[in-house]
Amino acid sequence: MHRGYYMLDSFRYQFINGQDARDQIMSQSLSPSKVTYFKYFCHLKRKIQIFEQLQKMLDNLRSMILDMEEVVIFLTSYRRSYRQPYSMHILLGNCMFGRQMEVELAINFLLHTQPQGPQELEVMPIVGPGKVGKSTLVAHVCKDERVRDRFFKILWLCDHDFKDDELAFIEECTVKLENLVTNLNKDERLLVVVELVGNPTEDAWNSLYSTSKRCMPRGSKIIVTSRSDKVVRFGTTRAITLKFLTQEAFWYFFKILVFGSVDPDMHPRLVQLAMEIAKMLKGFISGANVISSLLRDNFGIQFWYKVLMFFRGSIQKNISEFGEHPSDRLSLDRPAQLGRVSIPSEEVLVSHQYQYSSQKEIPKIGILDVVFGSIKPLGKFDMLLWRSHIPPYYSYVYACEIRELKIAGAKRKRPMRSGAALC
Repeated sequence: MHRGYYMLDSFRYQFINGQDARDQIMSQSLSPSKVTYFKYFCHLKRKIQIFEQLQKMLDNLRSMILDMEEVVIFLTSYRRSYRQPYSMHILLGNCMFGRQMEVELAINFLLHTQPQGPQELEVMPIVGPGKVGKSTLVAHVCKDERVRDRFFKILWLCDHDFKDDELAFIEECTVKLENLVTNLNKDERLLVVVELVGNPTEDAWNSLYSTSKRCMPRGSKIIVTSRSDKVVRFGTTRAITLKFLTQEAFWYFFKILVFGSVDPDMHPRLVQLAMEIAKMLKGFISGANVISSLLRDNFGIQFWYKVLMFFRGSIQKNISEFGEHPSDRLSLDRPAQLGRVSIPSEEVLVSHQYQYSSQKEIPKIGILDVVFGSIKPLGKFDMLLWRSHIPPYYSYVYACEIRELKIAGAKRKRPMRSGAALC
């Protein structure tokens, strides 16, 4: 579905600007009769290309709708999802987009009952890069009524504070497990969610697993999340691997957030600018929420073009300085440079980023206030990127510093001799 939307939008809006540009070039360089001929030839060639690609897409759609009757019968067993066409941007802004299949896989794992006999403590790993949505996925799974009815308690364990001390983390987990299990009956199942920031050794995991197996009641389960693929071997079932949204799916998400209840077909130029901005965000969900809000509040071609040029400049500068796209660097918690739209002579250096829980007080200064506004905090400061409206309601914060850009001095000319300037 997302691929089809993306292809249609690419044809519909990018073809408009491309055709205008070709008409302008030909009208300036060729005679009227030749212009008419070339316009017809280019238009025909472009139409053939579009037809071939659309025909390929239609063939794919035909293959997808085969045996659709069986699919419809299968889907009738699921809960009905009601459409809200005029408030879809509100719906997407308050739900986890594009992870329905992964949610169902995790829930099926938790609800699955092992056959009678000796039971092992089942573990499901969930792996993926930073900021891809592992914690959000688990939070949505744990919020499901079926999961809450099955497990008496859900215990969250995280090694954020024990990155360099595995022994301390294992001891902390052991104490929490033993204290919790003391008050449980033997039939009250326990779900343990282990969020690993570091890369644990096999000995450390075996110690934690042995403790959990000894303490936890029958039917209890473990979900372990990590950026490292090495934790896959800790699982007793197939791991869930999360990846960033495809370009097509991300465009669908971004387009809905940007235009809201406004019909995009009425603003083809804005759609093209939005597509270019979406490509530069590279599937960055937090950035999509922030930038879409900015574009909605400043709904106009001039401002959107200004944002596009700003992104291009920031990306080129980071690639020139670090050899990487700023989104890639931020996802790996590496320093990145952001410009300032209102004050081009300054830049914002992001040195580190934090993930705050909903209980922690967040900074009052937002990224739009600094990057697109004129606020200039002194020294090092924390800046709020985005506050999520869905579980686990994390706030994403950047540790920043504003620096003056180094401007190369003008080249000095040598003295004039015989009426000529020697440079």
